[in-house]
Order: sequence, then structure tokens, then C-alpha cells
Amino acid sequence: MARAWVFGDDLDTDQIVPGRYAPFMVGQDTFHTYAFCDARPDFAKTVRAGDILVGGENFGCGSSREYAVAALKKHGIGAVVARSFARIFFRNCVNLGIPVIESGDASRLVRDGDEVTLDVAAGVLRTPRGEARLRPLAPFAREILAAGGVVAYLREHGDFPAVR
Repeated sequence: MARAWVFGDDLDTDQIVPGRYAPFMVGQDTFHTYAFCDARPDFAKTVRAGDILVGGENFGCGSSREYAVAALKKHGIGAVVARSFARIFFRNCVNLGIPVIESGDASRLVRDGDEVTLDVAAGVLRTPRGEARLRPLAPFAREILAAGGVVAYLREHGDFPAVR
């Protein structure tokens, strides 16, 4: 079981980690402590490893700040489930090893603080109000996530094959 943190539509990377707290401004060892500092001031102090973020449309929009995703990784976020994602945010999550999964049902079934269970193999997020169906990840994304991220994948397998 994981705790859910629910966000709405169009959550941008500046809400995840504001630019004024970028690693080059505050340091690699502390930037993650500013995650959601404006939108959810309690987040960095109360998030637990394995917690799941749930959002609406266009999650992770805005700039291509990889450090927004890196902050989530440092907090041990178990997955991000949303109706849709900004493409660069989606790719940054996969690259850093955070499962990022689309679901048309999750944002209406999950409430903030709910205990939920993510079952990627079965394609569901179990919630107190029922099961949210998950869109299957592409095979390449599953492979990268299984390895722990793109760097781990490349260390294990070498370069990506030209054709799948």
C-alpha cells in the first residue's frame, strides 16, 4: 500500500521544484527539500518512499527541468499516475526510473491521502473507491524502468538496439 498525493490539471515543473530552488542555486543535497514548497508546503517533510502522485491532464508541463523529476526520485516516489503527461516530463521520469502511467480513471477515484495499491502487471491502481485502469507502458519504457532508469539500462545492455 502507498499513500496518494492528488494534484489537478496542468501541474507544471515550477510547482514541483520552483526555479529559485534549482540544484545549482541551493545545492544537490538540498534541492529536493523544496519539492512542492509553494503548492503543498507539507510535502517534503511528510512524503514517504513509495508514495504515488496522482494527477489530471498535462501533468509535468512547463519547462524541461529534469531536476523536478530528480527531486521526486530523491523522495522515493513510487509512481506518477495521471490522465496525461507533458512528453518531456514523461520521458524524464522513465529515464530516472520513476514509473509514469496514464489513467483516465485515477483522478476521479483517488482522494488525497488514500491508501492505494499500484499493480502495473494487472494494469490497475486499486483505490478505496474501485480500480482505476492503467494504460500499458510501451515495451521500451518497461525495459528502462525494470533496469532502474536509462543509465542503469545502458550499463546493463549497452546501447539501444537500432530496430525493435
